[in-house]
Amino acid sequence: MQRATLDLWVGLFVITGIGALLVLSLKIGNLETYHSGGDTYVISGNFENIGGLKVRAPVKSSGVVVGRVADIQFSTKTYDAIVTLNIENRYQFPKDTFASILTAGLLGEQYVGLDAGGDEVMLEEGDTIMRTNSAVVLEEMIGRFLFDKASENDDF
Repeated sequence: MQRATLDLWVGLFVITGIGALLVLSLKIGNLETYHSGGDTYVISGNFENIGGLKVRAPVKSSGVVVGRVADIQFSTKTYDAIVTLNIENRYQFPKDTFASILTAGLLGEQYVGLDAGGDEVMLEEGDTIMRTNSAVVLEEMIGRFLFDKASENDDF
């Protein structure tokens, strides 16, 4: 009888550990459950370069997560990326909102940052953000810096 009780406790411990690992992996993989459907409205923005932005990346305003990236497509007409965003209904943004692709930390995950404008008309379902700022690619910045330094040395 004592052996059966011990086996039961070990089994419960193992199941709890597996559940904790599952929750942790969902948090790390940015796949936690998220409000969808009626709780959100969909807007989009065109970006020249999205860097390492991924579907399900957070959309933040003033550091607060207000939505998620729903989809990323390539436009063959304009040759840029069309990023679709799901924004929670409780967060309303003006039509002149500015969207930027930012990085959390030096080499952290990329997310979409929204800076609210001053327009009185709000974005609605299906609208497109007109003012966007593409991702800063670290390799391009280093290349420009090295090119500028090399051209400075040529002047002497």
